[in-house]
Amino acid sequence: MSRTIDYGNLMHRAMRGLIQEVLEDVDEHGLPGAHHFFITFDTNHPEAALADWLKQRYPDEMTVVMQHWYDNLEVSDEGFGITLNFGDAPENLYVPYDAIKTFVDPSVEFGLRFETQEKDDDDGDDDGGSDDDAKPNADIVSLDSFRKH
Repeated sequence: MSRTIDYGNLMHRAMRGLIQEVLEDVDEHGLPGAHHFFITFDTNHPEAALADWLKQRYPDEMTVVMQHWYDNLEVSDEGFGITLNFGDAPENLYVPYDAIKTFVDPSVEFGLRFETQEKDDDDGDDDGGSDDDAKPNADIVSLDSFRKH
């Protein structure tokens, strides 16, 4: 069996490293200028940590905004912890990088989207090869839904 380069996983790792580097800079120096982030993550990820009431309200995914008020930003190699304000109630969150679905900075029209294409068991193998694992896809996210009109 021939070996192949898994560009999808390599790209995901690089993009998550970019997010880590950005958050480390924000942790050290604060958010510069008009920069702010919309971060959507999978609330079902086994390492994600959020208050029970937030998990009940957002059972699959949640988008948080890191802009005017945040506290206790702690960035690690696996993810980040942060305290955000939800209706005057500060809540601690932990978001593993693997749980992130989108990372958007609308101030500079930058965005990343992380997708996983699930193997469709109903169809046979298109190329005759085996595909035991889901293949990640790295895409740029459309900023239209985050723009103010």
